[in-house]
Amino acid sequence: MKGISYSRYGGPDVLEYGEVRDPKVGPDAVLVEVRAAAVNPVDWKCREGHLDAMVDAVFPVVPGWDVSGVVVRPGVSVREFTAGEEVIGYVREDFLSRGTFAQYVAAPVRTLARKPRNLSFEEAAGLPLAGLTAYQVLVKALQVRRGETVLVHAAAGGVGSIAVQLVRHLGGRPIGTASERNHDFLRGLGCEPVEYGDGLAERVRGLAPEGVHAVFDTVGGDALKVSAGLLAPEGRLASIADGDVTGYGGLYCWVRPDAQDLLHLTELVEQGALTVHVSRTFPLERAAEAHRLSQEGRTRGKIVVTVPEPAR
Repeated sequence: MKGISYSRYGGPDVLEYGEVRDPKVGPDAVLVEVRAAAVNPVDWKCREGHLDAMVDAVFPVVPGWDVSGVVVRPGVSVREFTAGEEVIGYVREDFLSRGTFAQYVAAPVRTLARKPRNLSFEEAAGLPLAGLTAYQVLVKALQVRRGETVLVHAAAGGVGSIAVQLVRHLGGRPIGTASERNHDFLRGLGCEPVEYGDGLAERVRGLAPEGVHAVFDTVGGDALKVSAGLLAPEGRLASIADGDVTGYGGLYCWVRPDAQDLLHLTELVEQGALTVHVSRTFPLERAAEAHRLSQEGRTRGKIVVTVPEPAR
C-alpha cells in the first residue's frame, strides 16, 4: 500500500512517500481504509524525536494518529463494527510505527467511533485528537460548570477552536487568546477574543475583573505564568503544553484514546453543538508540506491530509 514513512528522526525532509508494509489486523482491531488523516503538532514532535524518552519508535514509522475512513474488515473478536461502516479514530498505540498516513491502518476498537454523519471525511479526520483533548481537559480535568468563565489559549487552533465550542455547550463563557486576524472567527464560535502577548493580563481582566474560573493552556511558557495570576479564588488551571503547570497547582494533561468520549463528540457534532474547521488539505504525497505548515504554528483549525482510494 502507499503511505508516508520516516526511517530516522529529523525535519520534514525525512518523510518519504511510497510503498509501506500492509497492516496486520489483530483480534481486537479493525482494518480501516483511510480517507483522511489530520496533522497535529504531536506528529512533527514525534518525527523530530522529542517524545523519544516516552515512546519507542519502531522504524520505519508511518506517522499520524487521527483518521477517518471506512471499515474493510473487523478482527475476529470485534462486534462493534462491520465492513462498510464509516469511522473516526484517535489511533494512538504505545509505540510509534503503524500510523494513519497510509491507505490502510489497523485500528484497535478502543480508539474508534462512528463518523459524524454531517461531516465530510476531511472534517471528521480533524475531530478525534483535538476533540478528545478539549473534552477530557474541560469536562474531566477542569470540570467546567454552567456560568463559569474559561480562558482558552490559542483558541483559533485545532484544540482551541473545539474547546471554546465545548465551553459554550457546557454553559460557560469562553474567552480566547488569538491574533487579531482570528478574532472574527472566534466571535463566530461564540468566544470573546483577546490579543495574546504583552498586556494580556490587563485585557483579560477587562473582560473578567474578578478573574476566570478556569484556564485551558495549550501554549505554555509565559502564557502559563500569566494565566496563573488570572484565576479567581478556587480557579483551576490545566495545560497540555507545559509540565510546569503543576508548580502553579494545576494539572498536566495528556489525551488518551476513549471510544465512549469519541462517540459523545460525534453526537455533539450531529446535534450541531460542535463543528470542525479545516484550513488546508494536502494530498498524501505532500504530507511534508502539511508538516511544515503545522510547525509554523499559525493554523486556524485543522490541517488535513487526504488519502487516495486504493485501486480495486
